[in-house]
Amino acid sequence: MVIKVLLTIIFLVVMVGVGLYSRKQANSVDGFVLGGRAVGPWLTAFAFGTSYFSAVVFVGYAGQFGWKYGLSSTWIGVGNAVIGSLLAWIILGRRTKLMTQHIDSRTMPDFFGTRYADQGLRVVASIIAFVFLIPYTAGVYKGISTLFEMGFGIPYEYCVVIMAILTAVYVILGGYKATAMNDFIQGIIMLFGIVTVIAAVLNSQGGLATAIEKMAALPSDTDPTVNGGFASWFGPDPWNLLGVVILTSLGTWGLPQMVGKFYSITDEKAIHRGTVISTIFAFIVAGGCYFLGGFGRLFGMPPILPNGRLAFDSIVPSMLVTLPDFIIALVVLLVLSASMSTLASLVLTSSSTMTLDLIYRDKKSEPGEVEEGSIDDIVAEKIERREVVVMRVLIVFFIVISLLIALNPPTFIAQLMGISWGALAGAFLAPFMLGLYWRNATTASVWACFTWGVGLTVVNMVLGNPINPINCGAIAMVGGFVVVWLFSLFTKKMPEEDVERIFECYSK
Repeated sequence: MVIKVLLTIIFLVVMVGVGLYSRKQANSVDGFVLGGRAVGPWLTAFAFGTSYFSAVVFVGYAGQFGWKYGLSSTWIGVGNAVIGSLLAWIILGRRTKLMTQHIDSRTMPDFFGTRYADQGLRVVASIIAFVFLIPYTAGVYKGISTLFEMGFGIPYEYCVVIMAILTAVYVILGGYKATAMNDFIQGIIMLFGIVTVIAAVLNSQGGLATAIEKMAALPSDTDPTVNGGFASWFGPDPWNLLGVVILTSLGTWGLPQMVGKFYSITDEKAIHRGTVISTIFAFIVAGGCYFLGGFGRLFGMPPILPNGRLAFDSIVPSMLVTLPDFIIALVVLLVLSASMSTLASLVLTSSSTMTLDLIYRDKKSEPGEVEEGSIDDIVAEKIERREVVVMRVLIVFFIVISLLIALNPPTFIAQLMGISWGALAGAFLAPFMLGLYWRNATTASVWACFTWGVGLTVVNMVLGNPINPINCGAIAMVGGFVVVWLFSLFTKKMPEEDVERIFECYSK
C-alpha cells in the first residue's frame, strides 16, 4: 500500500505542477484552447493517443469485448491504430490544420458555422457536443474508479470525486498546453505500464503459449461441444466484432476532442512526424489492452448483476487483483494516466465549445482590422479574458454534471461510450471530413446529418436499444456519408466565390 500511495502522490503532484508551470500561456483564448497553435509533434501525437485511450478502453472495452470475442478482440486495437490513428492523421491532419487556421476556426462547431456559412449550425453543434460528451466522461470516471477501488480499497464514490477535482485543477490552471504536456508524461507511463502488465498476466497463466492453449480449450457460449472459437483469428462473432472496430476506429474522425488536436499542431512537417508517433503509440496501447482483455475468461466468471447480466466492467480488475503490489500500483498509474488525459481533453473541449460557440459568438476580425492599442483592441482583450474565465467556470460545471452521472451510472462503460460516440461521430464525421475535401457539400446536408446521427442514437436509446448501441453508432457514422451526399445533390449549393475563398488555403 505504501508503494501504491507514494507513486500515486508523486504522479498527482507532477500533474498539478505542470498546470502551474503552464498557467502563463493560458491567459488568451488561443493559448487556453489551442496552446497558441504551436504544439510540437511529440506532444500532439501523445495528446491524440492519450485522449483516445482511457479507462473506457482498458477496463470497459477490453473486458467486455475480450470476454465476447476472445483473442480476436485484438483486431479492435489494430483497427484503432490503422484506421483511428494512421489514416486519421493522413486524411484529416494536414487539411484540418490548413483550413481551420485559414478560416480562423478554434472549435469543431466553429468550423461548421464558418465552412457552411450558417451560425445556426455552430450553435446546434456546440449543444450536441456538450450534451453527448457527458456520458463519455461519466464512463471514464466509472472505469478509473473501478480500478482505484480494487487497488486501494477506497469506496467508488470517493474515487470519482477525487479524480474530478484533480483533473479540474490542472486543466483550469494551464489549459491545453498543460493538458498536452501532462499527456506526454502520461503516455510514457501507459507505454511502459501496458507492456509490463501483459507480461505479468501471461506469466501468471504459465506463459503466452500455455495461455493460448487454455483459451483454445474453452467451449463456445452457444454450443458447449465446440471449442477453439475464443482463440481463433476472427472469434465466435466476426460481424459484431466488425461493428466495434468501426465505432472505435472511425469514430475518432468525428469527435471534437480528437480532431481539435490537429488545430494546434505547429506545421505540416510536424504532422508527418506526429502520424508515425501516434500510430506506434496506438499499436502498443490499444493492441495491448484488447490482447490482454482477450484472456479474461481464464480468470473465472465475472460477478452477476441484480438484473442477471454479467458485470463486464469487473473482468479486467479481477485479472489484476492477484498480481504483486508493484504491478497493481503500475496498473493504477496506467489507468490514472489514460483517464486523466482523456478527462482533461473532454472537459476542455466542452467548455471551449460552449463558451466560444454559444455564449460568445463574436464577429471575427480580419488581420489589421483592429489596431494594437486602440479602444477596440483594449475592449477585445477584456472580452478575451472574460471568455477564458467563463471557460474555466464551465469546466467545473461540466465536471459536476458528468460526476452526477458517474455516481449513478445507468449502464456499462462500453454502452456509455457507444451512445456518446454514435451521436457525436454520426452527426459530425461526414460533414466535417467532406467539408475538408468536397466543394459541393451543402449547408442543408449538414443539418440533415446532425438530425440523422443524433436522431438515430436517441430513438434507439428511447426504444430500449433494439440495435446494440455499439452497432447503432457504427451505422450512424457510415450512414452519415450517404445522408450528406444525397442531400447535397438536391439542395441549394453554397455561392461559388465563398467556396473558392475557403478552399484557397490548399493552393497556397
